[in-house]
Amino acid sequence: MSLYLIVWFGWQEVKAQGADWLPVKYVRIEGAFQYMSKEKVKQVITAHVMNGLYNVEVKKIQQSVKQLPWVRKVKVKRVWPDAINIKIKEKEPILRWGKNKLLSRTGQIFIPDNMNDFRELPFMSGPEGSEKSLLVKMNEMSSALLKQNMKLTEFVVNKRRSWKLKLDNNLEIKLGTNDQEKKFKRFLKTFALIGREQIKKVAAVDLRYANGYTLRWKQGEENIDWKQVAVLNKT
Repeated sequence: MSLYLIVWFGWQEVKAQGADWLPVKYVRIEGAFQYMSKEKVKQVITAHVMNGLYNVEVKKIQQSVKQLPWVRKVKVKRVWPDAINIKIKEKEPILRWGKNKLLSRTGQIFIPDNMNDFRELPFMSGPEGSEKSLLVKMNEMSSALLKQNMKLTEFVVNKRRSWKLKLDNNLEIKLGTNDQEKKFKRFLKTFALIGREQIKKVAAVDLRYANGYTLRWKQGEENIDWKQVAVLNKT
């Protein structure tokens, strides 16, 4: 019992003089950064390393760094006799989520310093908590559309769970509140039959019907000659 007390008090004494005896001379920040700044990491950790290496609380440094918007993973290690190593993995934004947020590849929502830098990313919005499941659906639909030479830029799910898509040519696709995936597959199978030149005239596709869909033409465009389309498809 007495040995335990001696060791404990000895440790307390070392900690008390740690800032002068074993100061932190180096903080190494490792990682491939495209968006975040090392300076912001330094600002966050400065207060944690002022009292010497013995007094550094690794978990608190991890928690502080993890709170930075762009940090996906962080690992902090004390390196004797005078250094702290911090390894950071940056979040990779793939979508805009709602008005002012981004969605990472792993489905994490975060807010960047400047949203204007990400206006070219695809857009998605939906009910709170649905971001990961909707990300899976968007990836599936995007891949299917690319095979048809169409590019998905927006996927919106409103409070009623009604789906709406938008392509890079501003074509809108309404899928409604039920059987959305079934309707989407039907759209992919039949839309190409209209022909590339005719597709350019379409402004919107409404798939909210049990057995078909309607088309809305761009302003000033003539309606499709369906008889001609039928003849071309036979040939």
